Amino acid sequence: MLKYLQSFGGYFYLSYFCSVLFSYYTMISIENVTFGYNKYHNVLENFSLQFKKGGVYGLLGKNGTGKSTLLYLMMGLLRPKQGEVRVDGVLASQRLPEMLQEMFIVPEEYDLPHISFKQYVKSLKPFYPKFSDELLDHCLSGFDMSKDINLGALSMGQKKKVYMCLALATNTDYLLMDEPTNGLDILSKSQFRKVVIEGMSEGKTIIISTHQVHDVERMLDHVCIIEPNKVLLDAPLVEGDEPIDLEKLFIETLTNKKVED
Repeated sequence: MLKYLQSFGGYFYLSYFCSVLFSYYTMISIENVTFGYNKYHNVLENFSLQFKKGGVYGLLGKNGTGKSTLLYLMMGLLRPKQGEVRVDGVLASQRLPEMLQEMFIVPEEYDLPHISFKQYVKSLKPFYPKFSDELLDHCLSGFDMSKDINLGALSMGQKKKVYMCLALATNTDYLLMDEPTNGLDILSKSQFRKVVIEGMSEGKTIIISTHQVHDVERMLDHVCIIEPNKVLLDAPLVEGDEPIDLEKLFIETLTNKKVED
């Protein structure tokens, strides 16, 4: 291969080939995916989308467009009828350890065991080689939470905050969040934005599926607005003099009509 490339222009072609290969293996790639929970109706039809590594993505769409389904397909917890989902080149449906140790999902609803927080952290850490106790402490502090708690005694909002702290502390390359601000009060939503931004690092990718656009719009680097069979918008968010109104952008994208201020 090297001799062939050198004969047609030297290392420029080799460099280009390597850069294309590297970009393919540092992203989540959803290619021509069809998925349904039964044989009568498909949630996604021949759907394609890519998430390049690095930054905070907002995944938006109307109810029933498959946003949560996409997150579970990326984790390999669901398998497409057709097409494929790859994470850094690895088929997500295989759920290989090297992929799973670089991924974490915060679902919209979940139960936590009735054990101490410290016990839960101890059981979780072996699965995530880059787990950071320092980052965990920082995130807990950002939410005004302590390690000395029993998970079974927490309210819904407290469980959300604790679980998001754990998610960030795993230090995975990919962190998926489904409606993360549901159940949080106004102060906690502000803390959530601060904790997530401070928990970001180079190469980390966070994908947030949400309807609460005002809770996340100042955090996002990129927005994807979807329908079951196509991507309506896939673009970076570049702020000018005025903050981006994500709700307005969402409505205009769906209706293809200008919204007056």
